[in-house]
Amino acid sequence: MSILVEDLCKTYSEQKALDSISFRAMPGSVLGFLGPNGAGKSTTMKILTGYIPQTSGRAEVCGFDVSTHSMEVRRQIGYLPEHNPLYLDMYVREALGFIGAIHQTENKARRIDEVIEMCGLGQEQNKKISALSKGYRQRVGLAQAIFSDPQVLILDEPTSGLDPNQVIGIRNLIRDLATTRTVILSTHIMQEVEAICQNVIIIDQGKIVADDKLTDLRLSHNNKSLEDIFIALTASHAHQTY
Repeated sequence: MSILVEDLCKTYSEQKALDSISFRAMPGSVLGFLGPNGAGKSTTMKILTGYIPQTSGRAEVCGFDVSTHSMEVRRQIGYLPEHNPLYLDMYVREALGFIGAIHQTENKARRIDEVIEMCGLGQEQNKKISALSKGYRQRVGLAQAIFSDPQVLILDEPTSGLDPNQVIGIRNLIRDLATTRTVILSTHIMQEVEAICQNVIIIDQGKIVADDKLTDLRLSHNNKSLEDIFIALTASHAHQTY
């Protein structure tokens, strides 16, 4: 099991960002992590990646507790945040070399070649990142996230703002990556989830309101679209989100 979350809570003053959530994620599949703005998605991602501590509860990544073995957890995870942080003045190969140096990667040059091929960056590899389209910048972000060959990938809105051709390319890449890894995909785009996710969690006001296989979730809601299911489960709180 790659990810285990049990009774996870995060409180800011009087406000509960996460309210005793529990879930599991397994390798070989893509888990769609959905919710309205302010529902607790990014808070969950930040706890799993060791960026912020939880208030209570437990989270493990590949058997390592995020509180007591934070560095080991970070070695297991590749993370692409919603606002993809890139050094725009670097060239693509140079940026990947920098990531390789951080990870102290053996055979760094070979690994750079591998991730460039995996992420479809061959024709762009000698360009400055500032000269790339948003789609190729996302590919660079993904290349950085997978550089250390992590067991878990956490992707926050990976196709936001991309054109349809770029979206298809990134989706195909995520599918390929998920065959040997656990992938958590956080997004507002329902078509994205229906296209590439096998399992779905919907979180609302810090609580999980659905956790099921996508096919079973739709069956239990009279084969409605994921968008209709999402609205039905979260609309009653829409005016209260923070």
